[in-house]
Amino acid sequence: MPEQPLSVPATATQTISAPHLWTVVAHNERVNRNWEALIQSAASNTAKCYDYLRSTPMLRTPRRVFPLKGKKYAGAWEYELTAGDRIFYTPNPQNRRVEVYYAGPHPGTAPYPPS
Repeated sequence: MPEQPLSVPATATQTISAPHLWTVVAHNERVNRNWEALIQSAASNTAKCYDYLRSTPMLRTPRRVFPLKGKKYAGAWEYELTAGDRIFYTPNPQNRRVEVYYAGPHPGTAPYPPS
C-alpha cells in the first residue's frame, strides 16, 4: 500500500513559514484511517501533534516525545497523543519528511518502523 499525505486536523495551525515545515505522510491508508479516528476522538491533541510533526519532529519532550531505543527501532520516535494513544514515526532530516507508521491505541510492544 502506498504512502499518502496525513490528514490535517481542522484545528491545526499553519502559522510556521513554509521553508521550515516538514512534509508529513502516513505509511499507508490504514495508518491514515487510524489517524482520522484519533482526530475524531482527541481533536485538540491530534492538532497539536500534527503541528509538532510539521515543525519540530525531533525535539524531545520528556515522557511525551522521544526516540525509541534499540537497533530495530533505529530512527523511530514515539509521540504520546493521549494516555492510551500513540503515534510512531520516522523523521528524515535530510528531506524534512516525517512518515507516520502507526497511529492508535498504545500497543504492548512498540511497532517496528517499516524497512
